[in-house]
Amino acid sequence: MLIYLGFSAVAVFLAALVLLHSGGTSVAAVAHLVFTVAVVPLIFAAISHFIPVLTRSRAAPRGVVLLPLLLQVAGVVTFLAFRGTLPESAVYAAASVTLLVALLFSGWMILRARRTLGRAHPGWRWYLLAIAFLAAALLLIPAMNGWPQARPQLRLLHLHLNTLGFIGLTALGSLQVLLPTVLRTPDAGAAQRLRRQLPFAAGAVLAVAFGAAFWPPLSLAGALVLLAVTLQIANACLRRHGWQTLSANGTAAALFAALAGFALLLILGSAHAFALGNGGDAVPAFVVAFLLPLVSGALSELLPVWYLPGRRTPARDRMHAELRCGGTLRAILLLVGGALLALGMGEGLWFAALALLSFVVALLRSLATAGARRTTQ
Repeated sequence: MLIYLGFSAVAVFLAALVLLHSGGTSVAAVAHLVFTVAVVPLIFAAISHFIPVLTRSRAAPRGVVLLPLLLQVAGVVTFLAFRGTLPESAVYAAASVTLLVALLFSGWMILRARRTLGRAHPGWRWYLLAIAFLAAALLLIPAMNGWPQARPQLRLLHLHLNTLGFIGLTALGSLQVLLPTVLRTPDAGAAQRLRRQLPFAAGAVLAVAFGAAFWPPLSLAGALVLLAVTLQIANACLRRHGWQTLSANGTAAALFAALAGFALLLILGSAHAFALGNGGDAVPAFVVAFLLPLVSGALSELLPVWYLPGRRTPARDRMHAELRCGGTLRAILLLVGGALLALGMGEGLWFAALALLSFVVALLRSLATAGARRTTQ
């Protein structure tokens, strides 16, 4: 399931770039394609993988593992509705299904955290709060229809609770554990930082969301706090590992680039709040500068573990090596492409396409390597 969702996410990113370049599909429809079909199911699947680790418990039951498939079906329905292929009412049905899955996942996580031996790793609370923001964003969908005069404000709330709340908190919480794992140097201070930063990060997301909808100065204050949290994470990583170590490891470079892209978009988003630049450019920039390095970096580390589970083997190490190769260059291309898109320059799509195609080649090479090793063993 995890392998399938990882590959389908890459396929959806490729399709999104093609759709954006062709211009035949609205940016809103493409954004919902990426978010609902690729990102949401993959995040839920990754959470089902991480929660047993964070709570020191058994693997997720089959029912939980299969729920992201239901999310992906709901995502396809949402995309088709935004394209006009299905009626608008289909969006509400898809949102209801997604909300139900979010509630089921939240209940499962809470049960696992309560039953853990000792104290659960604080990272699980970031996932719980991220899903809570997603649920709040979903509840705003019928509100936009029932309260049309407030639709612009509710739409901004919906957008920011999804991007900064659901995706942002998931990413910031995961990166503090995933980066040390990639570099094979456990970070003893990560748990304390996660525990300390969560209230600030959650409050900042709410400030940005409500400020963008109703009072821009509040949005600016929230963005500054969220930027401070992001920079704290980046600084802790740099102090522990240094530029040379990060840039030499393509997977770590991609994950660190996601942090940099997130910080960049917070800065540019603050400018958009005061009518400096086009806010519509932020959506493709968010996908390219943040989501693509985040997903490519995470898959570079996790795909070999999912594909070759169990103890560490030479075949898995080779897969990791293939996926790391070129990761630093891809990270640079994605950051440059995202910055260009944020400035309204469509040429940024070519940088993103080149980086994504390079990652697809690395994926295929890693699978071929693993397959060859399996054959010879």
